[in-house]
Amino acid sequence: MRHHFARDIVSKAPAVTDTRSSRRQRNAPTINDVALAAGVSPMTVSRVINGEQVVRPATREKVEAAIAALNYAPSAAARTLAGGDETRIGLLYSNPSSSYLSEFLVGSLDQASRSGVDLVVEKWDEQTSVRAVVDHLQRSRIDGVVLPPPLCDFEELVGALQKAGIPAVAVATGQPRGDMLAVSIDDCHAAYEMTRHLLSLGHMRIGFIKGNPNQSASTRRFEGYVKALEEAGLPVDDDLIEQGFFTYRSGLDAAEHILALPDPPTAIFASNDDMAAASVAIAHRTGLDVPGDLTVCGFDDTSLATTIWPELTTIRQPISDMSRAAVDALVRQLKPRRGADGDTAQHQVLDYALIRRQSDAAPRTRPRTGGR
Repeated sequence: MRHHFARDIVSKAPAVTDTRSSRRQRNAPTINDVALAAGVSPMTVSRVINGEQVVRPATREKVEAAIAALNYAPSAAARTLAGGDETRIGLLYSNPSSSYLSEFLVGSLDQASRSGVDLVVEKWDEQTSVRAVVDHLQRSRIDGVVLPPPLCDFEELVGALQKAGIPAVAVATGQPRGDMLAVSIDDCHAAYEMTRHLLSLGHMRIGFIKGNPNQSASTRRFEGYVKALEEAGLPVDDDLIEQGFFTYRSGLDAAEHILALPDPPTAIFASNDDMAAASVAIAHRTGLDVPGDLTVCGFDDTSLATTIWPELTTIRQPISDMSRAAVDALVRQLKPRRGADGDTAQHQVLDYALIRRQSDAAPRTRPRTGGR
């Protein structure tokens, strides 16, 4: 099992290996590849990686975009061009939403370069044991780990990291631990505010698509939905609630079930933008106009929210800012080991915002069921 993980991780995240080693894979992106993609010199890429302020903002953005697009993990060798240290932070991910992950990576890379640390990006292989993952991180000299959802709520992994003495920060968890760094928003209140918004438009039957049941943020968002309905004196109708998994496919299935009800809702609130986009697709397929016949709202405000038509009304979760704050908090915790002040808040709660676009409206006097 350990051998499988080591072989797999070299192909997926080549920055774990020494960039001066002959074992480096031929298809691994290099600092020269990033420079070519961004139209700058390798030295400029190195300066961005090291957070030097001499780089113009527009140039920095081009380099960071190229780094994210190529899935390039800045290595110690790349940092040597500008004399950086070899502090390494790992970012371990297993998120099915590419739009969420893209924003998370951009923020993490930006803060890592500004903090002067290496960021090693690793994809979680569910067939690999937790023990093998931790062993690999230790062999790779990873000083601390950033855990975006759903890994932020994976108790076995969190426990193993703590036992191994590897600091970690949980991002977007709905239930922060008292003994671990965490960065999140108030998921419950955000979902409560969105549901209240739908009620203010006149919607009395509001469908809800839950997120992954293994993620605490999913529970918190559902709690906010329920709280708003109960405060309005409305029943929580189980027929209007479907289980999703934060994936587009699960959103299709959930929306199809909800809209097939004899008395369908006039609005659907999905726990993320992927499932909201899927709900819009099902509405269009069944002949319903969004938002004329059906209001659809999401959560996260990823790039997907403004890619589909109509553009989604959603909760803006500051994903890039959260990942920046996570890297910064982890670096501050690690600094005492290097003789610096490492005080930082154990749990940071960032602001969210309700963003209105084109997918919500007051309900029709009598909702119609398109095509049925």
